[in-house]
Amino acid sequence: MEFLGTTQTASYCGPKKSYLFPEPVSTSTTQDSYQSYYLPGYRYLNSWKPSLFYRVSAVPTNSGEQGNMRICAPLRPPTILPSVRSALYARYSPRDWYQANTVQYKGSESCRHWAGRLNADSLRLMQDKNQLTQQTQDNTGRSLGQRLSDIDFWRSELTYELERLLTETRALETAKRRLECAADEAQRPLKIALECLYNREKRMGIDLVHDDVEKNLIQEVDLFKSCQERMRKLAERIDQQLGINRDAQHALERDLSDKNSAHFIDEKCYNLRNTSDSISFYHGVEKIDGTVSVPETWAKFSDDNIRHSQNARANSIKLREETENTLENVSEEMWKQYTDTNLAFTNRIAETADTKNKLQTHLAKTLQEIFQTENTIMLLERAIMAKECPLKVAQTRLEGRTRRPNVELCRDIPQFKLVNEVFTIDDTLQTLKLRLREAHDTLQLLVLNKARLEHDLSVKANSLFIDKKCMDMRKTFPSTPRLVGYT
Repeated sequence: MEFLGTTQTASYCGPKKSYLFPEPVSTSTTQDSYQSYYLPGYRYLNSWKPSLFYRVSAVPTNSGEQGNMRICAPLRPPTILPSVRSALYARYSPRDWYQANTVQYKGSESCRHWAGRLNADSLRLMQDKNQLTQQTQDNTGRSLGQRLSDIDFWRSELTYELERLLTETRALETAKRRLECAADEAQRPLKIALECLYNREKRMGIDLVHDDVEKNLIQEVDLFKSCQERMRKLAERIDQQLGINRDAQHALERDLSDKNSAHFIDEKCYNLRNTSDSISFYHGVEKIDGTVSVPETWAKFSDDNIRHSQNARANSIKLREETENTLENVSEEMWKQYTDTNLAFTNRIAETADTKNKLQTHLAKTLQEIFQTENTIMLLERAIMAKECPLKVAQTRLEGRTRRPNVELCRDIPQFKLVNEVFTIDDTLQTLKLRLREAHDTLQLLVLNKARLEHDLSVKANSLFIDKKCMDMRKTFPSTPRLVGYT
């Protein structure tokens, strides 16, 4: 069998030193068949030899005949194992190697040439399309700029006309607002007056009197209600007058709002650049036509709104003059009634405070008497307790003397003295106890009188607290500017 893809003098067919197995015995056959060959640059390296070399060299000679036959037989390599054969079939020749490299060089040059032409043509195409796109974008930007100028013109006209309309109606609206504010300001003192009446109903006992304060409060409530009714009726008349201008004002504001929205959108579109972050693809948007007007009808619409606003201006001077007179009269009337009620409150508080002070004086004296009576009771109790021990001593002596024997039970002078002592101490105790009961009765009367005085004081204190609370609430009465509608 012949070798394919290699020579018989390959490096792996040369001798190899083994460090694990003993060196084979060299024969003339193996030396003639396999000669050492070194590749350039590998001369001093140990060449690798296949294991087949060791197998061939290790075969022993059994007989001379076989030796003669091996010597006489032609030189041929031994049979190659299947694993080595697949490696030998995969080899290429140097010619094939050089041809493959040449084909690769030519293919690379052809691809580079074609890519260069394509890059040059693409560059010219991109420059042309870029110029066309830039020109179209510039024309669109100029159109958007002209449209923004038109919108700015009509927006300024609408703003000017709207300001004129608002100037005519602002004075009347201010008058109405002043009436409403004056009515609202009158509501707070009205609630205070009603609350004062409700609080004064919480007075107790004899203090529930229909005095000057209550009369003035009732008059104040009636006056505030009548003033509010007059101002509200006048405000309704002003509201009817203002209704004439609402349609024109609404039309102007709606048109101006549309102009502002359109200006904002067109300005945003005008400021868009190729480097903007908010740009995106919207496929098919160029096929949608949602327009509802042309430039002629668009301009006519704004012109009609302006003319309608000019024809809708109303007269507001008469109602404003009437409003001024009404507010001045109402403010003067409310302030006068407020002053009268406060004066009545001041007088009533002074009377109640004087009565309360007198009651407190009597209560202080009563408390002093109660204190003295309690001290007397305490002394009486101590005196009674002090007499108990002498009584015990006397009675114990008498009881002890009753145990004397026979004739020794004599009614002698000590016996008379002890009996007399017992009766005297007992009489003293009865007298002290009687006086103690009288002191307790007196203390009860004083306590009862104290309770009545405290009740009267609480009644007066409650009335005084209510009136002072009402005066504190009335300190926040609106000033004259607020009563005429200025806030």
